[in-house]
Amino acid sequence: MSVAHYENFPVASLIVPSALRPAVAAIYRFARNADDFADEGTHSPEARLVALDHYERALDGIEAGSPPSEPPFPELAAAIRRHRLPLTLFRDLLSAFQQDVRTTRYPTFDLVLDYCRRSANPVGRLMLRLYDADSPENARASDAICTALQLINFWQDVAGDWQRGRVYLPLEDLARFGVAEAQFDRRDVDARWRALLAFETARARALLAAGRPLVRALPARLGLELSAVIAGGTRILDRIDAVGGDVFRHRPMLGPRDWIAVGFRALVPPRSADVLR
Repeated sequence: MSVAHYENFPVASLIVPSALRPAVAAIYRFARNADDFADEGTHSPEARLVALDHYERALDGIEAGSPPSEPPFPELAAAIRRHRLPLTLFRDLLSAFQQDVRTTRYPTFDLVLDYCRRSANPVGRLMLRLYDADSPENARASDAICTALQLINFWQDVAGDWQRGRVYLPLEDLARFGVAEAQFDRRDVDARWRALLAFETARARALLAAGRPLVRALPARLGLELSAVIAGGTRILDRIDAVGGDVFRHRPMLGPRDWIAVGFRALVPPRSADVLR
């Protein structure tokens, strides 16, 4: 399934077994729609929260055995029933999207990680459940990868988030590197900014490396898909580092040549030292 919005990672490619594609598509549509309520368009915060509350009530209906008839809820209810997916993971996603409407700054990295725990990690855990691979060890590795991907999305979208009035870079990190919020408006990429972004990309690389063993723990097809996702995330980090953290003028995007490199890296993963460079 192609993603309508610009994104750098495939969601339900042909690598996924056909029996699981309807469930993956339903999960994606639920998450994508709810995320759009928080991010897209010119709606007021109140209207965004009303739309998200509607999705929360729909989950209540699914839990009670009476899902709404509008898409994507019948398909989502079928996936939840067939694969015994925990509703708490979907509620976590909604809580993160609601937080996007209400919260615009994160004082500490721990608070950013808590957001990632609810905005990104549930998707990985749902995939593990679909593949009957949701062991505690696999869940920890999945969380590391999903958190890394969320952070990568933050770092490449600094300019867009600033326009929405949000800053996901932890305020404690801005203070540590001497970066002021005024630099966002000026698009001032000085030595302090470059050091800050290099620090943040290194964090994401370390998380990808921590989660990489999951590739070998999963069935071959899912492992290949995950390897491609990790390679895509790494490629974005490479792009950010290559422009010295200037994500204001050079938003990293993956083109055809990048996808060739991603495909190669999916089949021939780098050594650990290369991942962390």
